[in-house]
Amino acid sequence: MGQNLILNMNDKGFTVCAYNRTTSKVDDFMAHEAKDTNIVGAHSIEEFVAKLKRPRKMIILVKAGPAVDAFIDQLTPHLEKGDIIIDGGNSHYPDSIRRTKALEEKGLLFVGAGVSGGEEGARHGPSIMPGGSEAAWPHLKEILQKTAAQSDGEACCEWVGGTGSGHYVKMVHNGIEYGDMQLICEAYDILKRGLGMSATEIADVFEKWNKGVLDSFLIEITRDILRFNDVDGKPLVEKIMDSAGQKGTGRWTAIDALDLGQPLTLIGEAVFARCLSAMRDERGRASKVLAGPTPKFNGDKQQFIDDLEQALYASKIISYSQGFLMMNAASEANNWTLAYDKIALMWRGGCIIRSVFLKDITSAYRKNPKLENLLFDDFFNKAIHDAQDGWRRVVAQAILMGIPTPAFSTALAFYDGYRTEHLPAGLLQAQRDLFGAHTFRLLPGTGGEKYKEDVDNHADWRGTTGRVSASTYST
Repeated sequence: MGQNLILNMNDKGFTVCAYNRTTSKVDDFMAHEAKDTNIVGAHSIEEFVAKLKRPRKMIILVKAGPAVDAFIDQLTPHLEKGDIIIDGGNSHYPDSIRRTKALEEKGLLFVGAGVSGGEEGARHGPSIMPGGSEAAWPHLKEILQKTAAQSDGEACCEWVGGTGSGHYVKMVHNGIEYGDMQLICEAYDILKRGLGMSATEIADVFEKWNKGVLDSFLIEITRDILRFNDVDGKPLVEKIMDSAGQKGTGRWTAIDALDLGQPLTLIGEAVFARCLSAMRDERGRASKVLAGPTPKFNGDKQQFIDDLEQALYASKIISYSQGFLMMNAASEANNWTLAYDKIALMWRGGCIIRSVFLKDITSAYRKNPKLENLLFDDFFNKAIHDAQDGWRRVVAQAILMGIPTPAFSTALAFYDGYRTEHLPAGLLQAQRDLFGAHTFRLLPGTGGEKYKEDVDNHADWRGTTGRVSASTYST
């Protein structure tokens, strides 16, 4: 990815110096991919720093964690005030907050830039999400925006905000990516086991979907994967072990959602689905002893496929609405000012979750920058209402067939919970007050002589607990 980013920048007219601690890799790169370009190589930190124009602009692409700190520690003794270090890896945003503050105290500037698009995106134009020391942006804007993907004449790169915000937005992007991939896998499972379709037939379905509202990179590559056969003519995807890996960004997103008290249910279920897939041996044993229905479908096959398309579309809307809700909460908690239309724009090209769908999100936030939830936008409100009947039929049928759909199901559960004016949490609060004296508040207009509105109340539910309550907890 680092090599491709260098080649991309060279194509855009910038002179780039390449350094790797394994200097033989630098020599190999210069002798092959970078041959006859304006790229220059360096064999030491000192040489690397000496070849850069002031203020120096350095992009680090190494594994997240201690490796980033170690490389920064090697660089800083050779730098001068105003020099800029950019972390282009998948670092955890609290680390980027810490690094920004530490380097600014030394007179240096730090930018945590989420970069999405993989090797291909890095070579031809990724989505870049920079945030950190704002004084760095004027020096980086032209370079990063020319290097980034372009969508409808706009660069898929814009300044995100203060310390840690760039990597935070990339983290949420990756979480949404987890959700999108899980939804696609569930749709594939329904088509394969529920409808008995072959890989080629399912690929044809995905090809059709990719020409409509689901037009996206992930739908496109799923089609291609399903059409790829091993040398024996059988679909390679059906031979791949059903145990999913993960590098941590989805888990970080789910954990941060809990810390912020945000209902990021779909991404959370996508992370848990990967964890369940990793229990492969145990699932094998369970399959021999746990009973359940055998997938069987007797209805209108084409109607169900159309319903599945709508279910996938509606669930994606929920996933993105949850992601933007979480970014809004994080923006308030960290004193960032995130521009959601720009974030949606940055995701429209170059990145893994790029899709036509994001144009509608960009439009929604440009029309109303203070939009409370995507579901309140006229376009998405209509879209999810139009998709709702098919969505419900798919979830119900999957349950009857015994096919797990944690992402589809939790998306629908969130939607039904979000549109419900009165949830049963009043009973939950009563339970908490009875066993722990955690107090409760009354609904507006229900106060009386004994229990008051706008105060923390405690009831002696069994006539045995007395009048003393515990400290009030936030709800």
